[in-house]
Amino acid sequence: MKRWAVAAFLLLGCFWVLPAVAADVDCLSCHQEKNPGLYLQWKNSAHGVNDIGCFDCHQADPADADAFEHHGATIATLVTPKDCGACHERQSQETTDSYHAHAGEIIESSDAYLAHAAGGYPIVITGCESCHGAKIKIDAKAPNKLSPESWPNSGIGRINPDGSKGACNACHSRHAFSKYQARQPENCGKCHLGPDHPQKEIYEESKHGIAYRGYKDRLNLSKDEWIVGRDYYDAPTCATCHMSATATQPVTHDVGDRISWTLRPPISIYKGDAAKKRKAMQNVCLNCHQQAFVDGHYYQYDALVKLYNQKFAQPATDIMKMVKYNQLLKNKAAFSNDIEWEYWELWHHEGRRARMGAAMMAPDYAWWHGIYDVAYNFYFKFIPEARSYDDPEVNVYIDNLFANDPMHNWFDTATEEIKAEIKSGRFQQIYSELFKQDVK
Repeated sequence: MKRWAVAAFLLLGCFWVLPAVAADVDCLSCHQEKNPGLYLQWKNSAHGVNDIGCFDCHQADPADADAFEHHGATIATLVTPKDCGACHERQSQETTDSYHAHAGEIIESSDAYLAHAAGGYPIVITGCESCHGAKIKIDAKAPNKLSPESWPNSGIGRINPDGSKGACNACHSRHAFSKYQARQPENCGKCHLGPDHPQKEIYEESKHGIAYRGYKDRLNLSKDEWIVGRDYYDAPTCATCHMSATATQPVTHDVGDRISWTLRPPISIYKGDAAKKRKAMQNVCLNCHQQAFVDGHYYQYDALVKLYNQKFAQPATDIMKMVKYNQLLKNKAAFSNDIEWEYWELWHHEGRRARMGAAMMAPDYAWWHGIYDVAYNFYFKFIPEARSYDDPEVNVYIDNLFANDPMHNWFDTATEEIKAEIKSGRFQQIYSELFKQDVK
């Protein structure tokens, strides 16, 4: 789509440029009557107030795959990050570089196997693609050129016909495209909730979420410039920590810029430039907390992630590799064996909840919804299922783990002996290595 008119308008400040392009295009007289809510969202938005009209965003080149004729104008239903980038170049590029923009690639990869195989295509569309996004399919016979299989879709990693990835309206809903909305944690809750990534619920349990509910009306969410520690200070939102500006740090639309651990995979690893990313996040924290508080949080958080990694994730992953390498699975298809479900839920659901709960200081998710569930699954589901194959290599690995790893040999030790060890403080020493800092 062509956006040179809007770009020229912004660069030159010439108010006559826009009417010259869209003089013969009248969108409002029709949409004001047929879609009054849509019209009012636009009219009262920053776009509407600054005379950025429908055609300025929806204008298309006739050669565009999603272009169609509409009452004498060539337009497209889709407005992509590439289109938005004509005016919002930096934001568009940061979004393109982020994990968000690549979320749609997962849906057509082997990572989405479970949804496709155990579920089915309709749930992939209405469930997975609604958050992740999907490849938009063109249907020449459709009035708007878009296949109903892939539209509507505002998934954050939508793969667009112009080659761009992402959907700005996933966070800045049409047609208001409001900063006020995007800064609120509820905005993130469409996707970041549920059994495998309950960030919204975790935030609500945390002291940050409690403060937000108490002081939402004092956060100046509608301000154009929104700097923590200056424009607001009573509570942070998701945007505060992951995207928004500080006195020394600009807004970023790359949501991974301040995240030092990756908590998504079976075993967590430090991300590239972890120290730099952690410093960027701590720059946010220090607006409301002293350095000792921030250091203490990361000290505890790192230890929890290492606990999950070393005590549960690494052994479970080693065992799964042995089970597959030794061809012990009874059924050939992935997820057609109990142990595969147990391993999946251990890291993808329970393990993520524990790690994310610690990251955002939500104790119930770190323990009861997290490590408690991890431990129960590991000791009473996963390990017994692995032993059921009666494979010598697997059995030796598990026997050695329980006999020689101090984190696991409690399982065959008398309760009173463990209680005495806990009371004396010696039992806690087993985990002392987990508190050694790796990232500064």
